[in-house]
Amino acid sequence: MRADLEIIQQWIGPGSHVLDLGCGDGTLLQYLQQERQTTGFGLEINPDHITECLARGVPVIEQNLDTQGLANFDDDSFDTVLMTQALQAVRRPDVVLDEMMRLGREGIVTFPNFAHWRLRWYLMRRGRMPESETLPHHWYDTPNIHLCTFKDFEALCHQKNFRIRNRTVVDGEHQDRWLSRLWPNFLGQIAIYRITRGD
Repeated sequence: MRADLEIIQQWIGPGSHVLDLGCGDGTLLQYLQQERQTTGFGLEINPDHITECLARGVPVIEQNLDTQGLANFDDDSFDTVLMTQALQAVRRPDVVLDEMMRLGREGIVTFPNFAHWRLRWYLMRRGRMPESETLPHHWYDTPNIHLCTFKDFEALCHQKNFRIRNRTVVDGEHQDRWLSRLWPNFLGQIAIYRITRGD
């Protein structure tokens, strides 16, 4: 399992009702169902990923967040709504965050940090849009249309009165090293947030 998913699974309570937006091949949901006895399902648009979810026994709905939204779900339908490394690929991340907080008591979001030192160095040295393990596409064919940083995400949460319960980072395959906690915007490759609605 990816390093960010290893961290996330620790934040999900046993028996929780979970919605995973952009669930990929269903690896996380399958683990949560088996190890945490969660219920719920994923949303996905990639047909190959949907096939993999079904093969794993993960309930999945084919639904496009950009064109269909989440209006088919009632308020407070889930304990936790997840979105792992997909926020940067939707047309309106701010609207998706609002919907996550409408549907669940808490949200867990991960995304590649565009302020990571390797990306800054790549841009400074080569003068071209960075490509890396977490951002492997060319600028012209990338699904990532809204790249952001820790600071950008936290500013949006503040603006929307979302409370950040936990923040941690992954740098490569390493989880939450102390230097990354000290300077997450510079040293964190993947941002991981657990958020709730404000008081």
